[in-house]
Amino acid sequence: MKAINGHTKVCGVMGCPVEHTLSPVIHNYLAEAMDINMVYVPFRVDPRHINKAVHGAWALGIPCMNVTVPHKQTVMECLSEIDPGAQAIGAVNTLVAGHTGYVGYNTDWIGFGRFLERAGIDVEGRDVIVLGAGGAARCAVYYCAGKGAAHICVLNRSLDKAEALAGEMSHLFPGCAIQALSLGQWAEVPGEDLIAVQSTQLGMTPEVNTVVIEDAGFYRKLSAAVDVVYTPAETLFMKLCEQAGVPARNGLDMLLYQGIAAFELWTGAVVPEAMADHARELLLNAMEDR
Repeated sequence: MKAINGHTKVCGVMGCPVEHTLSPVIHNYLAEAMDINMVYVPFRVDPRHINKAVHGAWALGIPCMNVTVPHKQTVMECLSEIDPGAQAIGAVNTLVAGHTGYVGYNTDWIGFGRFLERAGIDVEGRDVIVLGAGGAARCAVYYCAGKGAAHICVLNRSLDKAEALAGEMSHLFPGCAIQALSLGQWAEVPGEDLIAVQSTQLGMTPEVNTVVIEDAGFYRKLSAAVDVVYTPAETLFMKLCEQAGVPARNGLDMLLYQGIAAFELWTGAVVPEAMADHARELLLNAMEDR
């Protein structure tokens, strides 16, 4: 490990709780592998103090930060500028110090896109189902609509929330047909060659026996699927996909590539795929050790 000295840049991630974060695994490895004098640590920030934390970090000269739950929306009120993508998604997870404060970005949607590419999924001209209407769903719809998906259906337990998301994204991407349905209306989604994105936290450890939709008929409508959950390695959603003969991937690559996108934004470096592969192995090892 490189020696920390007077030129070491301190970066990190603000969250609450944040002790469980795997982000230091990604960033400290990349910094060392690319010979960048940087150290990355977690900062536990009480939601009541997010404004003080952001302005204090900028005053200390911390050049870049990540932001995770529950601060991804509230941090937007503390920034000097917000990137258009982050503004459209309504969440910031990456900060870069500017002249008068931090500039906010969202690399979650970029990580989601690289996640799909790694899985060999091209959404251009395709029909996509997004399960859920939270933050990860917003990233998925934003990416898929921007990449030319023909039709996107947002399925959510709360129809009002799905309609709000579909309406906002339809305004941004008028060339993409985006609709909202409740979970019980899944059979109304046309087509039998659909790409599904499971964007909720259902099925995550320890609640591994939960899934958004149980009906086997739903999974027979799919041709490919991804789950943003990465613990356990095989979620119940993935198992139901595979029982229907549908290839499915977990969300570890979304975690990996959003981190890589942030690192590239901070440093101007381009992370080789071989380093991304090694970082993935380090993440897997870290998860096994927990």
